[in-house]
Amino acid sequence: MSVVQNSSFSRVAMGGFEFFTLVYHTTVREVRKSNGNAVQALLMEVLQAAMVVIFFYVMITFLGLRGVAVRGSFILYVLTGVFLYMTHNKAISAVSGGGPVNPMLQHAPVTTFMMIVSGALASLYVQILAVLVITFVANVLIEPFTVYNLRRVALCFFVAWFSGVAIGIIFLSLRPFAPSTIKIIEQIYKRANMIFSGKMFLANKLPSSTLVFFTWNPLFHTIDQSRGAAFVNYTAHHTTLDYAIYLSLVLICVGMMLEHFSRNTVSESWSRRQ
Repeated sequence: MSVVQNSSFSRVAMGGFEFFTLVYHTTVREVRKSNGNAVQALLMEVLQAAMVVIFFYVMITFLGLRGVAVRGSFILYVLTGVFLYMTHNKAISAVSGGGPVNPMLQHAPVTTFMMIVSGALASLYVQILAVLVITFVANVLIEPFTVYNLRRVALCFFVAWFSGVAIGIIFLSLRPFAPSTIKIIEQIYKRANMIFSGKMFLANKLPSSTLVFFTWNPLFHTIDQSRGAAFVNYTAHHTTLDYAIYLSLVLICVGMMLEHFSRNTVSESWSRRQ
């Protein structure tokens, strides 16, 4: 009996090791997909994130919205909004891009689930690197700032990424049936997050009649909660992380069931008709 148990454990361990090895290699491929040079690809991602931060910093200042920011560090106010916004949208793009007709799936060990995991981890890795570099540069060169509850802010960051992965799985599972339409819907959702994510204003300052148009968005909850954690003099009254977490779990369950259905019904010729 012990020999059989040891043999079963060995097979499970070897299977797990092979899975994580494949995830590692596919994750590296996703990171380097835009550029053959890994270092250059990472630098380009960091530069892109920095340009977005600068753009919103200038735009909020130009529109005169600094008055609605939290009393404290304005650059921290911008960073807590932009980083979570970018992490959420990047996770959607990374996950939704690998459908059942992805060329990588022609390799026998690679599965759709593995592509989802590797895409999600690749986007998370790049965004963490961008956050560390830009936060360090902003703290040293622009203005020093202190984060009130760093652990809570980090939790909000991961919830923003997790909710992006969940929504990306929904788009991934639906894309084989209507690729062009789902791509347009995905772009509309990302553009809508420019406003409905709440990165340029505070939930506490919105009237109740307007607030209902934002509370459906899990990113709105995570950004507002991150500001409640980052600033000692701001408390998020109208949002909760529980909503974003539970909604993400539901979307992942629904998305994986839809993905399983689409994977069993999709045809290679569908992608060639588009």
